Amino acid sequence: MDDYKYVVEVVSLDKALRVPRSVTNSLKGAVGRKLMSRMRREAVNCPVQNRLIPFLICFSCKNFIRRMSGKVYCKGQPL
Repeated sequence: MDDYKYVVEVVSLDKALRVPRSVTNSLKGAVGRKLMSRMRREAVNCPVQNRLIPFLICFSCKNFIRRMSGKVYCKGQPL
């Protein structure tokens, strides 16, 4: 059974994109400090918003299902 609509590739960036403080604060207990700093330098080309967004925003999105082998599985429902 397919519970996802999109499979999106995770892109590594040289410089981190700006992430709202509310997102980082909500993920502080769930994600370790080293992993969070690595995820700040990653982004995805979001099919719902039609733009490049930081992975941490994608990770906290209600459409996020899982990340496996550098790919993000997304429900694709409107926000």
